[in-house]
Amino acid sequence: MKSRKLIIKVLLAIALLIMALNLSCLTLTAGGYHTVGVEPDGTVVAVGRNDEGQCNVGGWTDIEAVFAGMYHTVGVKEGGTVVAVGRNDDGQCNVGSWTNLAWVAAGGWHTVGVKEDGTVLAVGKNDYGQCDVDGWTDIEAVAAGGAHTVGLKNGYTVVAVGRNDDGQCDVDSWTNIVGGAAGFSHTVGVKEDGTVVAVGLNDEGQCNVGGWTDITQVAAGFGHTVGLKSDGTVVAVGRNDEGQCNVGGWTNIEFVAAGGWHTVGYKPDGTVVAVGDNSHGQCEVDDWILAIYDPSPDLTISSTAGGLVTTPGEGTFEYDAGEVVNLVAIEYSGYKFDKWTGDVETVADVDAAETTITMNGNYEITANFKESNGDCGCFIATAAYGTPMAEEIQILREFRDEYLLTNPLGQALTDLYYRVSPPIAEFITEHPSLKPIVRAGLLPVVAMSALAVNTTPVEKIAIICLLALLPVATTVLMARRRNRGPQYT
Repeated sequence: MKSRKLIIKVLLAIALLIMALNLSCLTLTAGGYHTVGVEPDGTVVAVGRNDEGQCNVGGWTDIEAVFAGMYHTVGVKEGGTVVAVGRNDDGQCNVGSWTNLAWVAAGGWHTVGVKEDGTVLAVGKNDYGQCDVDGWTDIEAVAAGGAHTVGLKNGYTVVAVGRNDDGQCDVDSWTNIVGGAAGFSHTVGVKEDGTVVAVGLNDEGQCNVGGWTDITQVAAGFGHTVGLKSDGTVVAVGRNDEGQCNVGGWTNIEFVAAGGWHTVGYKPDGTVVAVGDNSHGQCEVDDWILAIYDPSPDLTISSTAGGLVTTPGEGTFEYDAGEVVNLVAIEYSGYKFDKWTGDVETVADVDAAETTITMNGNYEITANFKESNGDCGCFIATAAYGTPMAEEIQILREFRDEYLLTNPLGQALTDLYYRVSPPIAEFITEHPSLKPIVRAGLLPVVAMSALAVNTTPVEKIAIICLLALLPVATTVLMARRRNRGPQYT
């Protein structure tokens, strides 16, 4: 039971990242009568009603997320700027000046954005005060309904403004909320334990979610509510005259979005399924392959000849989406760092050996080194043996790669060595008489390294036992000498 609860909490955390209080998902969204998706190359595809230009997204590029309102579509570009198309009679598409946006929601006739500092912006129709969000702070995500706006605070409580004649804004008492959605006249919240709460208009049963469990994400349409369960299946309640709730057979779904009268689901391979109203072709998504969102992207690191990456190391590592990872590259003697190459669009400084990368996807990067053309850049061992090709240095490198770089303490020691070595190595190079002394000092280290890398586990144990017996044998011999006493003849 405990492990099951832990799994649910992990899935809920992922759901907060990819859905959080919103009608839409990062790469898939459903509007009133249209459906929009982000393709792997950052372009956008849309189907459905287009009388207001809400599907005119063919020229969009570098899009990371899309959000659809009743008759308009909003896209968030790399870097947090925003674009919008569609109906704009109330200014709901006037988002061109927005920057540093972390999240967006598109409602009936208004648009809301969360900035990286937790404050909120809003444009569009404000007849019910749905855009009165200027004083909101500490907001992690927002949802926009027909004429109301809901915000999830970083303490897992909820705030709301706008039309409330059906009680859709009565969320002040909600706690432990980790995700949710805003429908046309109702609001739904996912609690930390996987249960669901809902307020607002319930004429079609869209708020009858009290018995739902193991829910990781919800979506809300005009009169229906959809829930994604932790096992990838889907449940739905509410209006079903167009079949928008016929999701009982769906499996392996990663997230869902609810349009006005249709429902769409995103699968891990980027394919999309849809049910409900298709009068404008909004469900014709069978051939879509959308960008794949990975909440735990991989970073694969390698290096060219002449150096290595000490932080986080070399190989493949898994991180949380959006995590900032430190990178440290160290050059060998006779080489110097050149630049990072590969998937470097989120590397802070590709020309710096010490920099960071932001994990917005699966990346493969390489640390490149080039010959230093006579610059020293030496390390102690290289200076002592006179050449980086010495057999002793090769043994030390193998020990470093097999034993030191495979654990945090070893990585720290390696990093420290590479930091303090150059000035000491330069001093040794300037005073050749020191080389034999340093080599003598390195001999035990080289011997132990050779022992570690060139022997089998059984041989290692045998040698360690022999070494352990040496002090015992020495002690016994000394004791015997003392017991004999002086011998006279």
